[in-house]
Amino acid sequence: MADWHDLYPFQSHELSVQGLKYHYLDEGEPDKPVVLMVHGNPTWSFYWRNLVLALRGEYRVVVPDHIGCGLSARPTRREYPFTLQRRMDDMAELIAALDLHDITLFAHDWGGAIGMGTAVDHPERFSRFILSNTAAFPFPRIPKRIALCRCPIFGEVMVQGFNAFAQAAVRMAPAKKLPKDVRAGLIAPYDTWRNRLATLEFVKDIPMSPRDRSWDTLQKIEAGLRQFSTCPACFIWGMKDWCFPPVFVEKFLEYFPMATVHELPEAGHYLMEDAWEEIVPIVREFLAAK
Repeated sequence: MADWHDLYPFQSHELSVQGLKYHYLDEGEPDKPVVLMVHGNPTWSFYWRNLVLALRGEYRVVVPDHIGCGLSARPTRREYPFTLQRRMDDMAELIAALDLHDITLFAHDWGGAIGMGTAVDHPERFSRFILSNTAAFPFPRIPKRIALCRCPIFGEVMVQGFNAFAQAAVRMAPAKKLPKDVRAGLIAPYDTWRNRLATLEFVKDIPMSPRDRSWDTLQKIEAGLRQFSTCPACFIWGMKDWCFPPVFVEKFLEYFPMATVHELPEAGHYLMEDAWEEIVPIVREFLAAK
């Protein structure tokens, strides 16, 4: 049987962020244009592997694992707040440490809020945006299957105890059945109760109302989006996504009216698994048009 490690042939790098290991990939020559790929929940840098392999010859591709995810540290709640703002601050620290400029952000799922939030806080570092099946603004809906994971006790048992969120994602987020080694790679970091804490905390941190801890942060991000309205932007969307359906693209176009939109009719939420071969030429064309 193929091993998922064979699908992830990259050198690991790490940065200490307030005493915690922040793992990231840094592929390609350091003087090449920067593409920063930001994952969501419950994925990690493994999700971007095919895009990294395709682009690293022409670009410097930097791909972090959020704290608690992938190959980064596994702190407790006492050691780490697991909030949207803290994740934005982590990413800003990585960008500063690597002295990245003229960044093209490529974000998916929770990576959209984290990446765009970092850009709002540090606009001088960013120049272009590629967003896929994500959000960076409050939205008055949440799928019931995700809302259930926010329930006290039940959510902990299901997400941390049975790994239900990550296990369900590898079956429900793609539009097609994934090979066993790919499924194994996507869930590999989330193999114990403690190692699934970030998965649960991401779900709990979804800002749905002013009562939620990251509501003000997400409001700040949305308020800052218009400053990028004239920046080159590209939306690549899996149209079979039940979590971020096309209505999210319509909302984004209010802030990026000149963006190009590429609809992938046969791709789901994990569109980098469903349609990476289609996505690579779209991204190459967008990046070359600068």
